Amino acid sequence: MGLIVQKFGGTSVADCEKILAAARKAIRAQQDGDHVVMVVSAMGKNTDMLVDLAQQVSERPPAREMDMLLSTGEQVSVALMAMAVDALGHRAVSLTGAQIGIRTDSTHTKARILSISTDRVRDLLNEGNIVIAAGFQGIDENFDITTLGRGGSDTTAVALAAVLSADACEIFTDVDGVYTTDPRVLPEARRVSQISYDEMLELASLGAGVMHNRSIEFAKKFGVPIHVRSSMSDIPGSMILDGTESDDQPVCGAAITRDEARITLIGLPDVPGTSLVVFDAIAEQNVTVDMIVQNVGENSEADISFTVPRNELDVTLIAVNKVLPSLGENVRLTHSDDVSKVSVVGLGMARQHGVANRMFKALSDAMINIQMITTSEIKISVLVERAQAMDALRAVHRAFSLEKVTCNVVPTKERQPRTELNPADVATRLQKMEDLVINDVTMDDSQGRITIVGVRDEPGVAAHVFNQVAEAGIFVDMIVQSYDGQDGQASLSFTVPRNSFDVAEATSRELAKEFGCQAVTSNPCVAKLSVSGIGLRSHTGVAIRMFRCLAEIGVNVVMINTSEIRVNVVVDGDEGERALDALQNAFADALG
Repeated sequence: MGLIVQKFGGTSVADCEKILAAARKAIRAQQDGDHVVMVVSAMGKNTDMLVDLAQQVSERPPAREMDMLLSTGEQVSVALMAMAVDALGHRAVSLTGAQIGIRTDSTHTKARILSISTDRVRDLLNEGNIVIAAGFQGIDENFDITTLGRGGSDTTAVALAAVLSADACEIFTDVDGVYTTDPRVLPEARRVSQISYDEMLELASLGAGVMHNRSIEFAKKFGVPIHVRSSMSDIPGSMILDGTESDDQPVCGAAITRDEARITLIGLPDVPGTSLVVFDAIAEQNVTVDMIVQNVGENSEADISFTVPRNELDVTLIAVNKVLPSLGENVRLTHSDDVSKVSVVGLGMARQHGVANRMFKALSDAMINIQMITTSEIKISVLVERAQAMDALRAVHRAFSLEKVTCNVVPTKERQPRTELNPADVATRLQKMEDLVINDVTMDDSQGRITIVGVRDEPGVAAHVFNQVAEAGIFVDMIVQSYDGQDGQASLSFTVPRNSFDVAEATSRELAKEFGCQAVTSNPCVAKLSVSGIGLRSHTGVAIRMFRCLAEIGVNVVMINTSEIRVNVVVDGDEGERALDALQNAFADALG
């Protein structure tokens, strides 16, 4: 007999009619032969209402009492859900987090799960009950109620699915699956049948709000299949698994992040520790940095461009201006709060040539200028003017034919092989998941680096460059483009396999002549150092720890790019082994 965990969010239990509809879905799953555990959120806007009540009583309500208050929202939902199942002629038992046995630490409003007991849940399931679990909450060693913070009900559902070795975790929501982009923004968006954990993590970090990214992190770590479905219909939905929808399609989705702000530092000394000074100052203000692009220039100078949320630009500028005098007399700062980020994501781009070129060409054909470029193994992001962002999203979505079905739909009822997990082991790993977890620290020393300095800042340049490179049969790995709005120029760097370096360099020099660029600088032997893990974007200290580690041993960073699951830096090839050893030691405590 299988076991399914079904999670119903607030919009899916917003009123009694929807609660009865959710109860019918659970009963149908039980009648299909599965044990069923339901995880239920508070009804509709109930949590917002409770927060508002607390603020009317107190400007700074104690965290413990907020947990006591907010946990009542889920308790109302689970009781009503149990009543609904009973009214429909079936057996159900509602349980709070404490009654289930979800033990947490005492960090109120954002507690971490320490252990989960499965005995009571399994006994109730074996007696024929549908178990209805309150999401978002647990209990600490003092028997105080705690809550798990943002995305807490998703976290509860995936954690229960892991410890119970469930066949799947079904997430019922007000959308009917994962789409190639937001269908409210682009009507031609298509629902995908299957998407990988890594692709979903990247899309979640870009604003796809179907699931909280922490839940995807848990699911990936424990191999829990997630089935995103509509609570309003029986449309098949989307599966989040290890594999992607199509091995032939390089891109699975596109996304737009509208309210970004860009800061560029030009003419920085190209010496160890420069990046550390800048980002240390920003980190002290608790600002979340998104895109980071560092580019080597000429005359021992470098440029750094990065983005922050638009509403955090002012505080970021204050922090950067404080350290600007220490960076050198020739450093210039430019910024803009009128930019947006457009990204494409897909596992297939790591295996196919010309993916970046297709994106750049689509933007060029739409007469959209690219201000910044950063790539990772499965993501390409560009920064464009906010007024052109929607046109950019539409252009890249069309360029990769994301509106078209590219493979046969994977049957969502197909069960994935599941390994029995020890609940104690899962709980231990859940604790670590809340901390920084690094999967690997690696080095690729098989590449060379080419930089074209003084590229004209106008539509079509990047497309032409990488079209020529692609036509030469060269596979490009890492691409970064920094921005200099004052001079109307940019620096464009990319890495290529060492056996393609001579051809790539010659092609780049021809392109530099064609465009009247300032210079081409290169290094036939570089080392790309990668720190990979889960949730690196939510642990902004990863890049800073890398910069500090390399600065301490005197290793200079010439290129940087970042993503949700990886931070990459490029250093001189002769420094690779020493840098790798230092980074492995620096992250030894987080390797898991």
